[in-house]
Amino acid sequence: MEMEKIVTQNVIETDRFVLRPLRRSDMGLIEMYAGDKRVACNTQTIPHPLPPGTIEAFVARAMADERDEDVWAMDGHKAGGSEVMGLISLTRMDRNQSEVGYWVAPHFWNTGLASDAVQALVEANPMGNATMFASVFQDNPASARVLTHCGFEYLGDAEGFAVARDAAVPTWTYSRKL
Repeated sequence: MEMEKIVTQNVIETDRFVLRPLRRSDMGLIEMYAGDKRVACNTQTIPHPLPPGTIEAFVARAMADERDEDVWAMDGHKAGGSEVMGLISLTRMDRNQSEVGYWVAPHFWNTGLASDAVQALVEANPMGNATMFASVFQDNPASARVLTHCGFEYLGDAEGFAVARDAAVPTWTYSRKL
């Protein structure tokens, strides 16, 4: 599969935070939050414990001109918050579709941050997609509520491999027509 060259990534502003491309200075906060077992175990891709260099490589990939995933920091700096409260991403898929992924630092759980970030990304639709998909682990119903709150509809059950758990974990899959 040939990757298209991506020159820019949109900044998406809300009253509460800005979704902005990652920068090297984010590595410390990302490493601190992603290194939390509660965060890692709710994702498919974050290992626990974090091997050295994992976040540095992740940020380098996110900043590369040619990539298949756009990653935004949930930056609350303008509202007096942390420069990184979580991450949200869109991974390009075929047929004008993308997959949403997100995690929020535990300090910001149950604040509506994830719902606000997903809603902002849906409304901005920076890739101009016709459909967005997302999957969540079935033992993380809060993440499923984020998606249904943002207009995603349940598609079905599947499973995903969680690196931090070293196991296949049952998932719920959702889609949102744009």
